[in-house]
Amino acid sequence: MSFHKPTFAHPELPINKVGYRKKDYEGVISTLCAGCGHDSISASIVQACYEIDLEPHKLAKMSGIGCSSKTPAYFLSNSHGFNSVHGRMPSVTTGANLANKDLTYLGVSGDGDSASIGMGQFVHVARRNLNMTYILMNNGCYGLTKGQDSATADLGSISKSGSENPFQGIDLVGLALELGASFVARSFSGDKSQLVPLIKAALAHPGFAFIDVISPCVTFNNNKGSTKSYDYVRQHIEATSEFDFVPKEQPIKVEYSEGTGKSVTLFDGSTIYLDKLSNNWDPTDRYSAINRIQEGKKKGEIVTGLLYINPESQELHKLLNTVDTPLNKLTEKDLYPGDGILDRINDTFR
Repeated sequence: MSFHKPTFAHPELPINKVGYRKKDYEGVISTLCAGCGHDSISASIVQACYEIDLEPHKLAKMSGIGCSSKTPAYFLSNSHGFNSVHGRMPSVTTGANLANKDLTYLGVSGDGDSASIGMGQFVHVARRNLNMTYILMNNGCYGLTKGQDSATADLGSISKSGSENPFQGIDLVGLALELGASFVARSFSGDKSQLVPLIKAALAHPGFAFIDVISPCVTFNNNKGSTKSYDYVRQHIEATSEFDFVPKEQPIKVEYSEGTGKSVTLFDGSTIYLDKLSNNWDPTDRYSAINRIQEGKKKGEIVTGLLYINPESQELHKLLNTVDTPLNKLTEKDLYPGDGILDRINDTFR
């Protein structure tokens, strides 16, 4: 049996505006379990990057350790990549972004990688509003080490071994909102129609864009009693809105009844359109989003969709007032002001 993808591509496959076929955004064949939700997320990333005409070599895909962190091999083979140590993806991405802000940064992580060993890293990358898309592949268990409950496993959920989780699960969506993250969303790996436009919008957002994707582990956490199983999520999912992303190059045509929709224009002229399904919820009001999530928890709902966005987000380079030229492209001429200026600066300390 061969595990190599064929290199042949039909000459009449559609090409996007930057000259790439969808095949050009794929990676190697996945070695994850058949039916793993993570593979569905990888496919959504491929679709989103192809549709927004992102040039693969202008993207850096970052990851830590875990099943989720294997997935960068399965999409955008021709992009940059860095697989960090367990839980350290956010700090490595911060350093890379500060050095070269010309790249688009996409980080993938798991619930163990982010909610346990990497919790401190997650907290600081969110509050600093680093310009990156952070996709959490959340299955509520440690798939690489045979299915133990992770920190996001819900209180009372039943593992494959039959044990009941005695601890309250950590909700990284709620935490991201409390920390002031400027783009917060939740989706389901089995809902590509929702996930693809969310990823497109996240990649266009100037700041920290967090998407928590519930991604059932078919081997260790898809049993009756698991709150991260396919059946449970499908029975309890509640979307806040029907969602669409409109790039700035296309004419914006929106039709909806008064009071049922909301259009949000981003800094680059692209538009996010939401046909709101939830009452008393405003995606540009952080406290409204927090309240909606808490209401969902009381009802046993898994609230999905774009929960919050700050249209006036100021990413880390803006906050630090860095120069327009990426730091890794500054030359000695740019960095050395001359002996006279240095002498005057030193004189101010005497």
